[in-house]
Amino acid sequence: MSTTDLWEGFDALDPETITGPVWDEPVPLSARRELPAFPVDALPDWLGNMASEVAEETQTPVELAGCLALAVIATAAGGRATVCVRGHWREPVNIYTAVALDPGNRKSAVFGLMVDPLLAVEKMLVELSAPVRAEAETTAKLAKAAADKAAQKAACAEPEKRDQLTADAVSLAQTAESLSVPAVPQLVADDVTPETIGSLLHGQGGRISVMSAEGEIFDIMAGRYSGRPNIGMFLKGHAGDMIRVNRQGRDSEHIEHPAVTMGLAIQPQVLDSIGRMEGAEGRGLLARFLYSRPESLVGRRNLTPELLSEETATTYAKRLGGLAMALTDWTDPALLTLTPEADAVMLAYQKVTESRLGKGGSLYPIIKWASKRDGAVARIAGLLHLATHPDNGWTLPIEASTMAAATELGDYFTAHAVDVFDAMAADPAQEAAHHVLTHLRETRPADFTKRVLFRGLSRADFPAMADLDPALALLEEHGWVRQQPLPPRTGRGRPPSPRYQAHPRLTTG
Repeated sequence: MSTTDLWEGFDALDPETITGPVWDEPVPLSARRELPAFPVDALPDWLGNMASEVAEETQTPVELAGCLALAVIATAAGGRATVCVRGHWREPVNIYTAVALDPGNRKSAVFGLMVDPLLAVEKMLVELSAPVRAEAETTAKLAKAAADKAAQKAACAEPEKRDQLTADAVSLAQTAESLSVPAVPQLVADDVTPETIGSLLHGQGGRISVMSAEGEIFDIMAGRYSGRPNIGMFLKGHAGDMIRVNRQGRDSEHIEHPAVTMGLAIQPQVLDSIGRMEGAEGRGLLARFLYSRPESLVGRRNLTPELLSEETATTYAKRLGGLAMALTDWTDPALLTLTPEADAVMLAYQKVTESRLGKGGSLYPIIKWASKRDGAVARIAGLLHLATHPDNGWTLPIEASTMAAATELGDYFTAHAVDVFDAMAADPAQEAAHHVLTHLRETRPADFTKRVLFRGLSRADFPAMADLDPALALLEEHGWVRQQPLPPRTGRGRPPSPRYQAHPRLTTG
């Protein structure tokens, strides 16, 4: 047996045989917040039931289905309704949501169940508009042919007839130019470029939704295709600011009040990358997202869950589809007002937000995000209102109970936003050290080798053994582990793996 094998086998020895200096009290790593669970009860029953049952069947955190529930309502109503909070304060009802979950959490299955009814509505809209598009296309072709024929006739005409024929040709050309063929209806896009977003908004009456279980849209924003960040479309698409797209060889595209909705599931590491994206923080892109960082259920999932009931799925599809169909032809957005009681709830929430934005306040560290918090709550209230009254919500004012539910969701997203922005600013070794410390608390080894530790950790968190070095260094600095001297090396075999002792607190729980 080699010296290395003897050393690796040292794991089997009694902890009391490992001697060394007396341990000092370990210094805690920065505390992790206990994040609130998604308040699914704040959603209308038919929407909340769908989110809860999808989460149960797929064994995923309810946050994913819950955030998507808000995003699909925003897809159905985005660009077609605006909340009038007070005076000239208006909030469109499109939102950006981003749920951070590691791979293996069945995100695609949840997206399918929550988004497929929207795609069914989209297909229906395509079928219903087919005759109109066919007629418009034929009319445009005939007008273009007539204009071309008139132009040719004028060009060949005798001088005394040329002026009149030219005027006729110009008139026909103007008529042909004024005719347009409606775009094929589309509610949902996947990973689109900023340039494509402009064209989609122009063709879809000012609204489009980006729904993705991968979140590659952030790579595209960062300049995957253009080589430089391009986020202007997404900033304006959230705020509803006018967009004008000028392209060489094509007519300019003008969108008066664009409404982009985003429902994304991303890997937690993506949050770090978007935090470093040029202009993302300074121009306010990060402040526009409603974040969620749920705890993964992988490793403790129920393998025989309750399945999504047919009644719940049918009700969800019917009400979501009905809302989308009812608002699809609106050109001027419906104006959703507040009852006096709802306005009082909103005002009270604004006062809380304002009191926490100053230096020393709990929201000051995320002041850019928090400055948009009240607007986000107003948007959520509009979505909850339309989901509560999918048949006639545009004729009714938003009630106090709906606004109170929106503030509950606002508090949820606030807590998660604080955690997300803390993670963006944190030392990368801090998160890795937490993973290692959690693993040591669960396994309680008196001592361990780096190689054995690596085998017990997730490759998603530690792709290579070298990725452990910053975490172990930080844990040693805080007194949670202690590296032992390497044994003398003999022979040419694999060098022994560094060995660490764990603080007695970890072995006793």
